[in-house]
Amino acid sequence: MNIQIHSVRFDADKKLIDFVHQKLEKLTQYGEDIVNAEVFLRLDKDQDRENKISEIKLDLSGGPFFAKKQSKTFEEATDEAIEALKKQITRHKQKKRGA
Repeated sequence: MNIQIHSVRFDADKKLIDFVHQKLEKLTQYGEDIVNAEVFLRLDKDQDRENKISEIKLDLSGGPFFAKKQSKTFEEATDEAIEALKKQITRHKQKKRGA
């Protein structure tokens, strides 16, 4: 899987990038046919408490999947986005089996 991570309005440290890579690698359990993953980590208005946004776009054979979550930390936002993607992939697989 090809993973691209973009940090917008800040420089992501190695620890955060490694965390995102590790979480995305675990998604292969749900969809082995994930070709590409693109992650945007953004800082929203600086004065907000929940100003960290994680957007993840996955390219699979079944089409693109997308999740965007906002939280207090990038790790939390990434976890939430990945949970949403797991649900989307699982739902897609169930539809495919049922059809």
